[in-house]
Formats: sequence, C-alpha cells, structure tokens
Amino acid sequence: MTPEALVRSGTSWAAVPFVPEIRLLTAAEPFGLWDLTERDAPPFWAFPWAGGQALARYVLDHPEIVRGRRVLDAASGSGLVAIAAAEAGAASVIAADLDPNAVAAIGINAHANDAAAVAARVLDLDLAADDPSGAQVVLAADVFYQRELAGLALRFLRGAAASGADVLVADPGRAFLPAEALTPLASYEVPVLAVLEDASVKRVTVYGLSEVDGLAEPAR
Repeated sequence: MTPEALVRSGTSWAAVPFVPEIRLLTAAEPFGLWDLTERDAPPFWAFPWAGGQALARYVLDHPEIVRGRRVLDAASGSGLVAIAAAEAGAASVIAADLDPNAVAAIGINAHANDAAAVAARVLDLDLAADDPSGAQVVLAADVFYQRELAGLALRFLRGAAASGADVLVADPGRAFLPAEALTPLASYEVPVLAVLEDASVKRVTVYGLSEVDGLAEPAR
C-alpha cells in the first residue's frame, strides 16, 4: 500500500475543532491505523493535536508573523500549522516530518485546503544533520512529549534562532517542555479528541524562543 493510499484508508475529512477554516484527513482512533502503518511510532499525522491547533490559530490571527516570509513547520504531522502559515500569506512553507506517511498526509491536506505554498519533505529534528533550510520563521508544535525528542527539538530550534529565524512553539504542558527557554505569548483552551488526551479540553500556550545564549536543555 502506498503512503497516500494508507493515509486515505483510515481517515475521513473533518474540520479542525479550534481552526474550522482548515479541514484535515482525520482518524476516529489511532490503533487500527497504527497497525496498518507497521511503524514504531503512532500515526501522529492523523489527528489535529492540541499544540498544532493552538499554533495554527495563533498564526492565522497574527498573519504578520509569516506574511511574505519563508516558513519551516518542523515535525509537521498533518500539516495543520503549515497550512495555516500558507493561508496567512507566507511566501513559502516547508512542512517537514520524519514519517513518510506524514509527508503524504501533508500533501493531501495542503491540496484540499488550496495551500499551494506548502511543500512537504522528510526531515529529522537532528541539527547534526539538518538545518532550518533558510527559513525566516520556524514553527513547532507538540514536540516536547518525549525526553530524547525534546532535546533534539530544542537544539534544532536554538540552531534556527541562531541562524536568524523567528521561532514559535506551542505545547499543552507536556512533561519535557523546556519552559525556562521559552517566553509565553498567548494561551488557549483547545478542544481535543478524548481518545488521544486525558481531557476534552487542553490549555495550550504559544511561546517564542527566548535568548539563545545560556538556554538549558529540557528537564531529564
């Protein structure tokens, strides 16, 4: 089964609860689709996660952040944040994810939302090998849920900031959020799928990356 066929097989179109301007191919539950993917990681691309919803909302409500600029959406998942950036007027958007199935989902979702500025590509959050691809704005949502990934993500984002990019992240208070490295910009009460979270609503904060020098790694 091709990635495109797999993505379509276990999903259906649905408006994003907190960003109804955008619709995504969404799974009703993760487990059956996860079995189909034959991957170690769950199909993160099949759901509008809390952080992604909040960051997409923030970008759409503050389009000046991305308008006319080159944007990288790191660990893009479904492509929700990348699509929001395109709709807010970004000159170009790279929606990057390690999972080839996510890249397929991003392409389908971007096309359905007429987000022609979005280009999907495979990219690992490892600054030893990757860079922010000339982006002027780097966006990342829901990347601090696991210790190793949180460390990689913070290094990646710090590298992007050091290269001159504006960096925005969104997180619902996951265990490895490096709060000391971030400056809160806005908070939202975001409706989420009960099958994914321990509540029907999560409070999500959108942050800017603080000064690069002296930032600590996430708590271990």
